[in-house]
Amino acid sequence: MTVERVIKVSKAWIAAFVVGAVLSGCGGGSGSGSDSGTPITDNNTSGSSSEVVKSAVLSWSAPLTRVNGESIPMAELDQYVIRYGQDADNLSEQVVVTNAQADAEMSYEVSGLADGTWFFTIQVQDTNGLISEPSDIVSKTI
Repeated sequence: MTVERVIKVSKAWIAAFVVGAVLSGCGGGSGSGSDSGTPITDNNTSGSSSEVVKSAVLSWSAPLTRVNGESIPMAELDQYVIRYGQDADNLSEQVVVTNAQADAEMSYEVSGLADGTWFFTIQVQDTNGLISEPSDIVSKTI
């Protein structure tokens, strides 16, 4: 019999990711997924006057507890997995942010994004390889 083990991160952590997501890019846009009323802000990022970098900067806080209320020490956090894509039902791109215990406040810039709407979610993996459920999806239109 196979038992699937999954880290269950608290809803407060998932909310911290959604509220803490700062999405930036060219061409304006909006974020969604936050029901707290706190807006996700939009900033243009550009290189030289002829070069425009289209990116999204995601920021989040490390989880402090699991869904069952047990604390999760920073030393047990291994990495974050960011999934993204232009189809909310098929987040086909992935980036892994290592050294998760380095800081309680994390951020990562996803660059090289094409025009359109991009969707993002994040999961945390512990040192035993257990991975959380995905956070709520946030979006950015470039």
